[in-house]
Amino acid sequence: MAKSGMKKKLERIFDGSKEADVILIANTSSKDPNFSYITGIVGGLFEGNILLLKRDSAKLITNQLEYELAASQKPADLELINASDAKQIKGILVRELRGKRVGVNQNAITLDLYDKLKSEYRPKEILRSYSAFSDSRSIKDDEEISKIRKAAEITKKAMELIKKEFKVGVTEREIAQKFDYTCRNLGSESPSFDTIVAFGKNAAMPHHAPTDDKLRYGDIIKIDAGSKFGNYCSDITRTVIFGDDKGRIKDYSKKLEIIEIVKSAQKAAIKAIKPGMKGKDIHKIANDYINNAVGGIYKGTFIHGLGHSLGLEVHDSSKPRLSPLSDDILKPNMVVTVEPGIYISGFGGARIEDDILITKDGAEIL
Repeated sequence: MAKSGMKKKLERIFDGSKEADVILIANTSSKDPNFSYITGIVGGLFEGNILLLKRDSAKLITNQLEYELAASQKPADLELINASDAKQIKGILVRELRGKRVGVNQNAITLDLYDKLKSEYRPKEILRSYSAFSDSRSIKDDEEISKIRKAAEITKKAMELIKKEFKVGVTEREIAQKFDYTCRNLGSESPSFDTIVAFGKNAAMPHHAPTDDKLRYGDIIKIDAGSKFGNYCSDITRTVIFGDDKGRIKDYSKKLEIIEIVKSAQKAAIKAIKPGMKGKDIHKIANDYINNAVGGIYKGTFIHGLGHSLGLEVHDSSKPRLSPLSDDILKPNMVVTVEPGIYISGFGGARIEDDILITKDGAEIL
């Protein structure tokens, strides 16, 4: 019998954390992304809920608040336990953890829970299992890719629709709010992150937060945004010049030039992507293109890494990264962003970003 998607994930995770007998995922006031990775459940808070993972099975200790939601969405192989009180939960954890080698996501577990784990449940050893999750999540299955593709489709459609809202006097904050609303109407669950809208010189800041600055004719407009669909994120950036009358736009040629250079740098990087390459090699292609363009006048204006892994989180996993120091090896079914940029203080900037699936022989824009 073929293994389920959940069991395949568990097998990969335990291959990366071989010494663990059981791995514990504990939600706090926010969900550990690995909770969503294993359960696939969309929505709900699941505050204080606990997942117990073994190589071939998983148990979710939940409560009456979330039980019905969990039951309606859970994978067939996930066992649900409706725990009514703290005493019942403690009894389950003592049975499951005492004397065992217990893996935890050290990037998410609280100090309080770590201390309780040691003192009350008395495992034989506590192991760090974050890298096992990170490695597993770096390779997407068909269902994950389908969700990222849909999230990207929503965001790209919103990027086109939002252009109707570009009017002299509209603020960055208003465009960000309208963009998020548009994505919701197109089927997004929520933004992947706080939407970035930057007009004019504000576009020189890669992570500018929208303000009440108003749009002027001829401004550069940079929007960096993402949608969530089925828990999975997109992350897309577009840069345009507001206005059609080139003669009325100050520094039109330079604004167009930096946008076109960034587009070409992105195209060159995407064309070069294939399995086996290192993240730093792809970054270098885009960086060299920008540094050498127009006699080198934009050298040093690309000030961040070319891209990052994308999935349940907008920066989904510790790898792969497309950056100057990244030795991460690209593999089929990894999903990354490719987002070169030019940033000129006091003038503005441009970034073009798409979400890229690494295929067996190249790359596909999602």
